[in-house]
Amino acid sequence: QVQLVESGGGLVQAGGSLSLSCAASGRTFSRYAMGWFRQAPGKEREFVSAISWNAGNTYYADSLKGRFTISRDNAKSTVYLQMSSLKPEDTAVYYCAAARPPFTTAQTMSVSLPGYWGQGTQVTVSS
Repeated sequence: QVQLVESGGGLVQAGGSLSLSCAASGRTFSRYAMGWFRQAPGKEREFVSAISWNAGNTYYADSLKGRFTISRDNAKSTVYLQMSSLKPEDTAVYYCAAARPPFTTAQTMSVSLPGYWGQGTQVTVSS
């Protein structure tokens, strides 16, 4: 079992930047595909980004490409999400997720529910 704890959320102005972190514990982190999802008020949870276990492949929602960057440090058992040029529409609770290939991979995380979730961290972007 993998436990995930997000941090780094907060209030930022439109056009600003913010970096989220997700610390994992419980099992070997390096073999898990990792991802980020978000859920805005009144909307369904949506896929944001994912990264393969060896960081060889990254995936992003089409609307977020160029603004968000996902990375991981297996030595620290941590995955990151760097966000820039933030918009009020980015306001949401951001969730870290983990999956163990081949059940779910980074490539399929956008359409296949991951096995482990963090509690979420609030990101609010003001106009």
